[in-house]
Amino acid sequence: MRKLALLLALAAGPAAATGIEIDVAGEAEGTIAIDLFEDVAPNHVDRITSLAREGAYDDVVFHRVIEGFMAQTGDVSNGKLGSDLSRAGTGGSDRPDLEAEFSDRPFERGTIGMARSSDPDSANSQFFIMFAPAPHLNGGYTVVGEVTDGMDVVDAIKRGEGRNGAVTGRPDVIEAVRVTD
Repeated sequence: MRKLALLLALAAGPAAATGIEIDVAGEAEGTIAIDLFEDVAPNHVDRITSLAREGAYDDVVFHRVIEGFMAQTGDVSNGKLGSDLSRAGTGGSDRPDLEAEFSDRPFERGTIGMARSSDPDSANSQFFIMFAPAPHLNGGYTVVGEVTDGMDVVDAIKRGEGRNGAVTGRPDVIEAVRVTD
């Protein structure tokens, strides 16, 4: 049965790739293009694309940015410009948390991962973009995609302060996210 499904998939040709484009404003200005891995983390990709299509990520700040590690964003409930940004990073969407979809994909420069609490099944809407490889995350966080263009924009995102990388003052912000198919 699995052979038949594989043969049918091959005969149909390559599946349409899903991605997103993120317009960033602030110290970083420009667009980040991301390919999403539907075959690796289908539920997480569905969550990100659903929220993006609804405009939920628009005006959400990069609230946690650690030099040499990663830039985190996606708190659609507490991370919007104009809200109390001291709570940014503590929320998610109004949807239930997702079960982990761990894979053997490594966390390298440009990898997109889902943020979570200490519970592996607590990812919701927040995600992060890697500045550098982080092998200690491999197999413990869900990889959802990779940057295909715009790493210069990622590299320019305003850095946070302290051990947790909290961004103070005026953080960089997602102006808009578009889903590309």
